[in-house]
Amino acid sequence: MELDHKVVEAFELMWGKFPEPVTLVHKSREVIAVNSACASFGRNPGVKCNEQGPAEAHRGCLANRALSSQEATYKSIMLGDKHIISYWLPIEGYPDYFIHFGVGVTIDY
Repeated sequence: MELDHKVVEAFELMWGKFPEPVTLVHKSREVIAVNSACASFGRNPGVKCNEQGPAEAHRGCLANRALSSQEATYKSIMLGDKHIISYWLPIEGYPDYFIHFGVGVTIDY
């Protein structure tokens, strides 16, 4: 199923001003869209998500689990001195796409 432009618009409306980096990602790991916080880290659409950011941040990625179960998936990690809770959220009706973000990346909660 091809991604409808309305999904990208909805992503921008919902996540555009979220203070943590958020990506809209295809199962191939191609980044489709990023919010402004993510762009401020130099991350861009059109590249593989695992090619951006520190390598250790991608260890234990749960994207495949989220895509196969079509359920929200999360885990708690330490990245340097930051405690981050990472989320992978499948998109209803678009089983090949997910939203990925972590809380604790830019804000110390």
